[in-house]
Amino acid sequence: MDPMRTGSEPTTARSALRMRLWLSVWGLVWAVFGTAAFALAGRPGWAAACGVLWLVVTVDLTRIVKHIRQGPHYQPGRDIPPYRPPERRHP
Repeated sequence: MDPMRTGSEPTTARSALRMRLWLSVWGLVWAVFGTAAFALAGRPGWAAACGVLWLVVTVDLTRIVKHIRQGPHYQPGRDIPPYRPPERRHP
């Protein structure tokens, strides 16, 4: 089913991008620490696992920062009625 606006969306809804940003920074710190600690302890498997996590967190951080820099996107106001589902044509 196609997503449609129902008109019941909260008017002040905001994404939790700032919270995701700080949680990703926290994860990045621990991934870097884990990679270094396991590498120094002679545990290459665990160091590699933390390194992969480091890569995933870095990609996530870049996407979060990109979304934050985009700023707010247009959202229809209260004066715009909900969208009606398209009419289905039967052959």
